[in-house]
Amino acid sequence: MISVVVADDSALVRRLVSGVLNDTPDIRVVGMAHDGEQAIAKIAELSPDLLTLDIEMPVMDGFTAMREIHRRFPRLPVVMVSTLTHQGAAITLDALAAGARDYVTKPANSASLAESLTDLRDQLVPRIRALTSRPRPFVRELQQPLTAPAPRTASYSSYSREKRTTSARPPQIVAIGSSTGGPDALARVLASITERPTLPIVAVQHMPPVFTATLAQRLSRIGPVDVIEAEDGQQLAPGVMYLAPGGRHLEVRRRGAAVVTCLHDREPENYSRPSVDVLFRSVATAYPGSAIGVILTGMGHDGRAGCAQMAADGSLIVAQDQASSVVWGMPRAVAEAGLADAIIGLERVGPFLAEQLRAARPAGRPAAGVA
Repeated sequence: MISVVVADDSALVRRLVSGVLNDTPDIRVVGMAHDGEQAIAKIAELSPDLLTLDIEMPVMDGFTAMREIHRRFPRLPVVMVSTLTHQGAAITLDALAAGARDYVTKPANSASLAESLTDLRDQLVPRIRALTSRPRPFVRELQQPLTAPAPRTASYSSYSREKRTTSARPPQIVAIGSSTGGPDALARVLASITERPTLPIVAVQHMPPVFTATLAQRLSRIGPVDVIEAEDGQQLAPGVMYLAPGGRHLEVRRRGAAVVTCLHDREPENYSRPSVDVLFRSVATAYPGSAIGVILTGMGHDGRAGCAQMAADGSLIVAQDQASSVVWGMPRAVAEAGLADAIIGLERVGPFLAEQLRAARPAGRPAAGVA
């Protein structure tokens, strides 16, 4: 049984959240708190498996409480409960940087009670299960040298379904997919890239509208990569990362000699819009055998099908390892399908990409921004 403490200053929200969770057979709410100080006291008293934490609370707000909780109980998974506003997005991202594992958004005021309960259940229950589960260890985690990611061989055939070799063509684009734990993972990857890339980067982070624009602004301040929320019809440029906007699918399409972004509102895939699979399939079509696909921490298996299409033409596939993932779902799905050329810790993903991009740079061509 998974034990949860619910912290929210609204008695109605506490009742809604606890009702949804107590109706789930494997989850029980063991305590409730109306402010951050009381939440910390309940954690010390009850030792729950997980805490849901509101942001706007009296006495001690959620962000301040999150920093103290991470200091005193660093292994406790915390899910922030946020409003779908620019301010809510900013504070939520602050909380994620301070140690929160994930977040959910409060239902819209226009929703009926039934819709609100369904939305809460759909958001909370999978996250609670994922963040408190103890995944069985993977057969083998591959640690490749940064300079030479090996093609699939019999040396790890225990989890590879087929052998292939990566393409000899230099990469022309990097595609990244992430979900739970992704904002911090993306920040750490970009922070470890010290030279402006000579290629474009496209990315999907599972997030609702408003949040992706705030995330893009923050990521753009980290290093030499310009991060923007993608708009429809933009021509891809080197050194720029195009982040899929929340609630819309992102694809890349060739238009003459150029490659441009394409946004659309088709049905979600893998319960997600934007979807990593949608983006990666389009990358496979636009850049056959000349892309790098990166799957970072996240729940579920979004990205597996897209990686399969990219890998079929010889593109390089990299997956984050289990030890450094908040939730090893998406990377594991790619690894267990035998699609990963390298499975590496988060701290190595940025250097890995930088090394690949340096190797792909034409001889005699300096890094962008270097005279």
